[in-house]
Amino acid sequence: EQLRACDLCAHRCGVDRLAGAVGRCRVGADARIAAACAHHGEEPAISGTRGSGTIFTAGCNLRCVYCQNHQISQGDPADVPAYPAARLAELYLDLQRRGCHNLNWVSPTHVAPQLVAALATAVARGLRLPVVYNTNGYDSLELLRLLDGIVDIYLPDLKYADSAVADRLSRAPGYPDAALAAIAEMYRQVGDLALDDDGVAVRGVIVRHLVLPHDLAGSREILRRLAEEVSPTVTVSLMAQYYPAHRAAAVPELARPITVAEYDAALDAFADAGLENGWA
Repeated sequence: EQLRACDLCAHRCGVDRLAGAVGRCRVGADARIAAACAHHGEEPAISGTRGSGTIFTAGCNLRCVYCQNHQISQGDPADVPAYPAARLAELYLDLQRRGCHNLNWVSPTHVAPQLVAALATAVARGLRLPVVYNTNGYDSLELLRLLDGIVDIYLPDLKYADSAVADRLSRAPGYPDAALAAIAEMYRQVGDLALDDDGVAVRGVIVRHLVLPHDLAGSREILRRLAEEVSPTVTVSLMAQYYPAHRAAAVPELARPITVAEYDAALDAFADAGLENGWA
């Protein structure tokens, strides 16, 4: 029903996607799936030893100029196959058969209803993997409240401290407040990261923060707010792998990787915020 006047993300386009209309994400009633695979490049607690069962959705509610996944997220979703619930459920079950530790929905926000419908079908057929919700953080609270009890592990980005920067680089006005509110709701649902005996996540929140050149992410301010508005014990993945992908080379501030000094400054910001858990 959320698709009838879509409010899944913070854009709240309000279009009737069940009738074929599309909003910012450019995806209608059907989920479009670009890839499904056992992924070994996530955080250690997500990939484990057997990989994370990733489902890469086509389309996105953001337009990041430096998107490192732009072939999937920024291309035309109509060029990607549509997956009804039964077909998508088979993908889930195949990832379980391949031994993956979890079911990892990558960029799920704009197709969360379709992903959940397929989950219901797959669970009835024996799916038992924990669900990872791997999001850019621009999710609506209305959506997240409906996911309470469905998602086991939330893996949100926390991209920016400044709304004007978020709008300029990702077309995401109001991003800092929206993302922090979303992460607070995620944390309310599943709490701190919990691992099994093999060090693989079974529940909790991991917040990803990508350090950007020239401190465009505002790392010190956003990490301070995360500790104060969510919790100092929330787990943070402080990422250094930025490179000028997609259209970033045309933006002077984004046209190079980060420096060692810029990453060290983010590490200092993490410590000064009083954050206690995470990866560097």
